[in-house]
Amino acid sequence: MYPSADLCRVQEAFQRRRAENAPLGNVQTIALKAAAAWGAEALVAEGREERQALVRLVRAGELERQRLAHDQLDRGISENPDRGSVGGAG
Repeated sequence: MYPSADLCRVQEAFQRRRAENAPLGNVQTIALKAAAAWGAEALVAEGREERQALVRLVRAGELERQRLAHDQLDRGISENPDRGSVGGAG
């Protein structure tokens, strides 16, 4: 399971606050490195989330095209193809 971009940004901010408040230099150094790592992971997560959103849009469009094709096939096979269509003669 991958962390979300939001989680990464929260962790980055937490580590930055930790570094600001650290009384020891080594704790500050480690917290700054952790913040940088969380920031880099946030960028990766944002890219991943954008790709996933795009895939969902493409899949939704493909499902709609399949539904429309199925509806057209049903009307073509029907004994009364004009029934149920918006532009058909009634």
